[in-house]
Amino acid sequence: MQLAIPHAPRGVRLAQVPGAVARLVRGVVLGLAIIAVLGLGASYVGRYFVEEQRFTSRAELVDAVVGASHAPPPSQHEDAEGTLDVLYTFAGEDHSVSGVRTAAAHAAGLGHGARVQLLVDPSQPGRPREATHARARAARVGLLPWGLGLGALVALGGFAWEVRRLWRREVVPLRLGALVWLTPDEGYLPEGKGEAVFPAHFFRQDVKHAVRARCRPQRAPVRNGGKVLAAVVPSEPGWCRVIDEELARTLGWVR
Repeated sequence: MQLAIPHAPRGVRLAQVPGAVARLVRGVVLGLAIIAVLGLGASYVGRYFVEEQRFTSRAELVDAVVGASHAPPPSQHEDAEGTLDVLYTFAGEDHSVSGVRTAAAHAAGLGHGARVQLLVDPSQPGRPREATHARARAARVGLLPWGLGLGALVALGGFAWEVRRLWRREVVPLRLGALVWLTPDEGYLPEGKGEAVFPAHFFRQDVKHAVRARCRPQRAPVRNGGKVLAAVVPSEPGWCRVIDEELARTLGWVR
């Protein structure tokens, strides 16, 4: 095999690196799946958010009397809910409603005859909400669209990070890195599937440089006796990328 390697910077594209495009496609598919899930979540949350906002804008504040309160044991109050049975008058009509949700700690502190405030939608006067609990819930719901937007940005950022990582890890060493003949410290390359890392060294101007090298054992490297061709990662000179025969042919480095 005769090598014809151009001087740096060498014309290398991400699409020429075996497996890189497949990894990028997997990243795209994963990113699209995440965005699709977020989109469905946004659709559901959007409807829920609009309904909550409509209720808050229409509801009227009404005084009520507690008939009975129901709460879990004190050890379970954190983030739990209790319920109230309430009596109130709205639009000249008396209402008696059970199961009005509120914070468990709040329910535990209300006894028979205690007074509370309710939010009542005029279109559904028989379905009140305890005012403090409803307002706290509406505030939390208001944060959900921001959370979904942040999730979409994280998905896009993750895709951009993966593209940058692949470029720096796979392409930059081939474009700009110094090409060296690398000697594995153990005298042979590792075996197995996927990517492997092994200790190695090379000599430059009679100076020995110890490095860590990456290779794919299932691909035949470009060899020179017991040495293999590798590209030094410019930003991390203690790392090398082994160049296999398939890649060298794809890049036109073999005559």
